[in-house]
Amino acid sequence: MFKELSPSLRTILTPGPVEADPRVLRAMSTPILGQFDPEFTHIMNQTMQMLRKLFQTENEWCYPIDGTSRAGIEAVLCSLIEPGDLVLVPIYGRFGHLLVEIAERYGAQVATMETDWGEVFAPEQVIAEIKRIRPKIVAMVHGETSTGRIQPLQEIGEACRMQDVLFVVDAVATIGGTQVKVDEWKIDACIGGTQKCLSIPSGMAPITFNERVETVLRQRKKIERGLAEPQAASLGQERMIRSNYFDLSQLMDYWSPTRLNHHTEATTMLYAL
Repeated sequence: MFKELSPSLRTILTPGPVEADPRVLRAMSTPILGQFDPEFTHIMNQTMQMLRKLFQTENEWCYPIDGTSRAGIEAVLCSLIEPGDLVLVPIYGRFGHLLVEIAERYGAQVATMETDWGEVFAPEQVIAEIKRIRPKIVAMVHGETSTGRIQPLQEIGEACRMQDVLFVVDAVATIGGTQVKVDEWKIDACIGGTQKCLSIPSGMAPITFNERVETVLRQRKKIERGLAEPQAASLGQERMIRSNYFDLSQLMDYWSPTRLNHHTEATTMLYAL
């Protein structure tokens, strides 16, 4: 009834999806392995090593979220945000508004600052607002797809660290295409995407996060398991990570030597990455 699939060859000039590199397509045509096959877990470990180079970081935690780039953003924000947390989002294009929407859905109090589309913020503008409102998290886009502008981040990252504020960066449009220096810029959590500069099909969101983020995740994990201090445990349902699929604390177990099952890994997409 149906013909064999034969999509037309296109030259794609959009921000994403992009044309996949031929090496990627070859990798995706190779045999499937089980997700706990030693050969496959070796590939998982190699992928984490490669991602450390990509993000220019020494972070232990560098792994992909199965899903599009937005899945990576949501995984980081939902795992960090507790109801009532103050989150600052400087907006200079479409995807700043996305950060606001996701943060609000997880119960954050969101403060915004805006500049004209086509412009970026002077770092001192953002730093002044950080000092004024003292948020728990600053969430910011590195490269804004809607305007083609790149926001300087290093001074903002340094200010966040000085103020003990978590710095979360959406580098979906820039990772693999320009410098993203996670450690040097003091980024606490960074999200990338496959379907732009990496020349891979859409379907994975590489992320990395440091020990500061890990501390928050482990505390929330204790609450989920009823192991927290009585005062924290009494908040129970309010403080637990709301998403199962995007729970970074569970994914840490999946990507660590523990290999606790969380979901069925997207084998072919991991080959592509």
